[in-house]
Amino acid sequence: MRLGMRGNLFITVVALAALATPARAAERVTLGNGFEMRCDHHAAVEGRIRLYLGAGEDNYIEFAPREIAGVEQVPDPPPVPATAEEPATASSAADPEASPGAKLSPADLREMLAKAGNEHNLDVDLLASLVKAESGGNARAVSRAGARGLMQLMPGTAAELGVEDSFMPDQNVRGGSAYLDALLTRYHDQMALALAAYNAGPAAVDKYNGIPPYRETRAYVAWVIHEFNRRVKAREAQAKQTIASAAAPDDKGNR
Repeated sequence: MRLGMRGNLFITVVALAALATPARAAERVTLGNGFEMRCDHHAAVEGRIRLYLGAGEDNYIEFAPREIAGVEQVPDPPPVPATAEEPATASSAADPEASPGAKLSPADLREMLAKAGNEHNLDVDLLASLVKAESGGNARAVSRAGARGLMQLMPGTAAELGVEDSFMPDQNVRGGSAYLDALLTRYHDQMALALAAYNAGPAAVDKYNGIPPYRETRAYVAWVIHEFNRRVKAREAQAKQTIASAAAPDDKGNR
């Protein structure tokens, strides 16, 4: 499924990490290419420099020492809500429990996304990451700008996509997936540009010939790609574990 995108994912998220500042950043890192980014802390591991995006050790970006131009301490930021690490989309103010049945079960949503992914040749984990960023899985979410539903379709866009009711999860997902598919085709499978256009509109991406210099859009793109990478790694790890379990002998020594 769009394997051309998958090949550059981890490189892409490194470049975009400079655009999304973690809430608990304690260090400012200047890269040799001029980018600046913030991280919680850093450490040298096996000849590489790891920049940890949180207090733990699981979420990090790795560079060669020559790629780091400098590191300086920054004051601790004031406390922020736990949800601040997620992209600040307009729909984030929507209450997932605002109406009965607004939150689909994970299984129902996964099945819906898988069907749409098959129809449009999109990875289900990419669609799941976008839904999480847009609405948190709330089928009744409405943004301040008027975007609606799981994939936050604007009324005009929904109409163009043939979506009659954006609050119907299956219609919304079908329309949002078709829209993302069209954007990926328009930008030659460059995921970062397609996501930027999904958030800020194709006109903004075309105007700046790249990701627009909007803080929200840059944070959104980086967050969705990071979430997609996380889901793909978890999926691959689970697949390896399943294969290993199947190959392991049982208590009687049989395979």
